Amino acid sequence: MVLSRSSSTTYLRLCILSAFGAFAMSANAATDVNVISDSELPQVELDKIVVTATRTPTKTSNVIAQTRVIDQEDLKRFQGQNALDIIKRQPGISHYTNGGPGTTSNFYMRGYDNKQILVLIDGVRYSSISAGGATLSLLPADQIDRIEILYGASGSSIYGSDAIGGVIQVFTKGSNIEKSQVSITAGVGSHNEYLYGASAQLNSGNGTTMSLSASHNETDGINATLPNAYGYNSDDDGFKSDNVSLALTQRINEQWLTGASALYSKSTTDYDDGAANAYSKQENGSAQAFVDWRYMPGSSVKLQYGHSIDKSDNYGSFPGVFDTKQNQVSLVGQHKFQVGQGIYGLEYLNQGLDSTAYTVDDRDVKSAFLGYLLAKNQFDAQANVRFDDNSQYGGETTYNLGGAYHINPNLRAGANYAKGFRAPTFNDLYYPGSGNTNLKPETSDNYEAFVEYDTVLQSTRLTGYHNKVDDLIGYVAKPTPGNPWGGSSENVDRAKIEGITLTSDWVVDSYLFGGSYDYQQAKNASGGASDGNFLAIRPEHKGLVYAGYRLPSLDVRAEYQYVGDYYSGVANTDSQLVDSYGLLNISGNYKLTDNLSMTARLNNIANKKYITLPGYNTDGINFFTSLTYNWF
Repeated sequence: MVLSRSSSTTYLRLCILSAFGAFAMSANAATDVNVISDSELPQVELDKIVVTATRTPTKTSNVIAQTRVIDQEDLKRFQGQNALDIIKRQPGISHYTNGGPGTTSNFYMRGYDNKQILVLIDGVRYSSISAGGATLSLLPADQIDRIEILYGASGSSIYGSDAIGGVIQVFTKGSNIEKSQVSITAGVGSHNEYLYGASAQLNSGNGTTMSLSASHNETDGINATLPNAYGYNSDDDGFKSDNVSLALTQRINEQWLTGASALYSKSTTDYDDGAANAYSKQENGSAQAFVDWRYMPGSSVKLQYGHSIDKSDNYGSFPGVFDTKQNQVSLVGQHKFQVGQGIYGLEYLNQGLDSTAYTVDDRDVKSAFLGYLLAKNQFDAQANVRFDDNSQYGGETTYNLGGAYHINPNLRAGANYAKGFRAPTFNDLYYPGSGNTNLKPETSDNYEAFVEYDTVLQSTRLTGYHNKVDDLIGYVAKPTPGNPWGGSSENVDRAKIEGITLTSDWVVDSYLFGGSYDYQQAKNASGGASDGNFLAIRPEHKGLVYAGYRLPSLDVRAEYQYVGDYYSGVANTDSQLVDSYGLLNISGNYKLTDNLSMTARLNNIANKKYITLPGYNTDGINFFTSLTYNWF
């Protein structure tokens, strides 16, 4: 179904009226205390189980590094959106985009660039090895079951390169199937956006589970560039994608479990570069298969093979092909001791690049790591060490050590130190005219301390961090009479990043409220002309507050996000200044019947005019709403 712009506006008004009606119905229902028993009220589990921070299931109350979990309930609010739309609202993360859906984007965590943040899909590395970083904007929210965020460099000693700033792990649908069901979804939104899809989950009851999900999303988009910007073209820049995910597990017996999963997205993005009808075709995703042997309670060995792709073919003023393939084999074990738990593993990673720009197209990484976890009485501890041998630049050792003390059942304090590194990308090493094969990896020293207070009603954490980064890779201009634009990548920069993050989440009866605040000083420390200047796209202040109301049949949430001033370049000139902005959004899910539910989201309600990068457009008030029908 495609709506005209006039009918889209009418539909938006009807959605707003429907939302007010839903609020009214929920208020009437809430006054009848006999309708819903305590057992039927929503239960919010603050102490969740995570695996990314330790590579083994661990309660968040025992994890030392800061973590964040976006679960299925949270993901319902992001129908029609992508993983970047979800991530950019989380504490400690800033971002920019070059226009609408699918266009070039970047995100930063605790001051680190996305090239320094490792992204995993079901445990498999997912990124572009040419430019570095992962294209989260091409991963659709409707194919995701859960997202875990690990802040800080402790991930380097667990996962190796590119986790210098943290780890984001995306889990595909089907990782936890409790019952069989089939669903279909159809949705519409602003700019002639529409989505349709279907999903099926099967639990045989005898150890077999299977999930299959597919969707199509398409929109006319917005005009990516502002007038007088490079490549300006007044047309809208559309986006469309076809997406599918698959998961299968088979429990052979109490000791053996095997399975496989995959996520694939094929998309086309229009963009402005001065040429008429410039566009890019992308293919993104990953697949993995595993065998897990639990030879005794708390002890296991897991063998996993993974494959991921990040392909982009550009058609415009600067055509090019950049096809990334990564193959990964890992053997990870955990063994339960009388006191604590040991983690160990071996990994092999092959990264390949098929492109028109490079002469070298392959590299291998061999890795080994050891770890120890302790959650005993009032103490939590974690220690890891890892060695990576890269065929391009040699070996690198990383490690971390952290501990926490439970002052009382509700109050905990701790600290963590981690050594991290990032390998040079293929662009850094081999890009024609500017690559430098003598580059060293970037390295960092990361210190973190926290205090947190958890009760039945709330979870609050204050985290402070101090990071020093050496050998940052940057472009150094070297003009010559024959080439005034000449230059090369060099290990020339240093940075110092300091900040605090405050998060607080409350659940009082059916009411949910809370928020986060980040204060950050991310500055250049290289000693040159830019010494002491702010790093690009790192706002000094950022925050979000929210309030919601949740019943078994209704979940409504309003949020206000504030992003402070920042610079788009390290020179910190007036032309690079991006003004602060605040966005008000509302989202909700309403169960119309036992089988039919409605999801709606209204973004930028105040129609705020703002930018995330000079020269590039952002959307005003916009909406998306969908209906889902379930067969149980």
